[in-house]
Formats: sequence, C-alpha cells, structure tokens
Amino acid sequence: MGPNLVVRRFVRLCLAALVAFFLPAAAVHAQTRGPLVLAAASLQESMNAAADAWARHHHPRPVLSFAASSALARQIGAGGAADLFVSADEDWMDTLAKAGKIVPESRVSFLSGALVIVAPAGRALTLHAAPGFALAAALGGGKLAMADPDAVPAGRYGRAALQHLKVWDQVSGQVARAENVRAALALVAHGAAPLGIVYATDAMAEPAVHTVAVFPADSHAPITYPIARLRASTNPDAEGFRRFLLSGEAKAIFRHYGFVTR
Repeated sequence: MGPNLVVRRFVRLCLAALVAFFLPAAAVHAQTRGPLVLAAASLQESMNAAADAWARHHHPRPVLSFAASSALARQIGAGGAADLFVSADEDWMDTLAKAGKIVPESRVSFLSGALVIVAPAGRALTLHAAPGFALAAALGGGKLAMADPDAVPAGRYGRAALQHLKVWDQVSGQVARAENVRAALALVAHGAAPLGIVYATDAMAEPAVHTVAVFPADSHAPITYPIARLRASTNPDAEGFRRFLLSGEAKAIFRHYGFVTR
C-alpha cells in the first residue's frame, strides 16, 4: 500500500469520526429546542416568567417572540414557522382559524385584562373616563399614544372605548399610532406623548408612567387572550407548554403580573 493511499484512508477515517461525533449532537440540539411561541407584546414579562417556570421543570425553555398580535398573525398566515400563538384579541385568532392555521381544539381563552390611560409618572393628573370627558383638554395639543387602531388589538379596543364615550372625534387627529402597545407605552414613558392608551398590565410593568383613568369594561369588547397550537407545529413540547400555561402554577404567575385568569 502506497503512502498516498494510507494518508487518504486516514483522512476518510477522521472525517467519518467527526461526522459520527457531531451529527448526534446536532440531532439532540434540534430535538431539545423549546417550542417557538409567538405572543402579544403585552405578555412580555409574564410569558418570560412562565417560560422560566416551565424550564425549571427540566424542559427546554420555550423560544419567545413578541410583537403586535396583528403582525404575528400575518406572519403565521404567510407561512412563518411557529408552535404556539397567543393573541391579545379573538379576531386575529379567528382569522388564523378560518385560514386553517391552528388546531381548533387547542384554542382556549385563558387571560383577560383592562384598558387604561397613562401619563408620565411626574405628571399630576386624574381623569374620569365617562361620556364626553375632557381628554382633548388633558392632551393640551400633545399626542395621544395608541397602538395602531386599524389593526393592533390594544388600539382597536382604545378607539372603540373613545367612540363609546363620544370623544374619538375630538382627539383622532392627535393620535400617535404605534406598532404595538409597548411602543405606545414607551412614547409616554419617554415623554414623547403626554397621554397614552395601554393595558393595565402594561402600566404596571413601566415605573415611568402612572394610570390616570380606567375605561369602563362595557366601553369596548372584552379584552381576552386566546392561545392555540399551530397546525404546522412539530415541536414535541408545544402541547405540554400550552397545557402548562393553563395550569394553576402558570395562572398564579399571570395574576402576579396583573392579568385576570379564566
């Protein structure tokens, strides 16, 4: 056997050994990735805490992606890969259900919340959200920060509430449309808008703002958060994590962050 043939065989053996070593590791990594969860922006703190609790039970930690429910639903509708979707309203979940993107029997509305008006923490102001209330005067020519009322659930709830209270026409020209409710919250927290409409749980999460009014529950559609497993999901932990989010342990976490559990 010539020296060149010996070298070639040695190289092939080394390559085979490397493949044998790395492929199982890659396969294990793929199998142990946590489920990909697309969740409404307002769930950031609570969903991260729930994911941490799930991981403490020796499961791979879920991969969480937060944005406006509208943006996430459109991403799923366009074929984006994910395992679970948590929406801040029923409408976007309905859209995916009609498109055949979710597992129908996995859909559960498990959280609810309230809608509030916030101001920067240093501003002394109290409003009473009642028909014809002085919202325009409180803005003083400034912007009203809201998630996009044409698409994002928090914005749609907000516009409905203002219309119900007969003040939308007075302030609609001053609305600063944000891509999601946390972006609207940030505008107020950073002083770029004197007032904003967000969820009560968002106000709790941001020390730079305070709540100046709470909208009556009957001024808008009920604020509910449905969860569903996506039909395209292949992650073996997806259903387990969905069930965990409905458990007593997870409900206690969501209540800690201000949500009402169902």
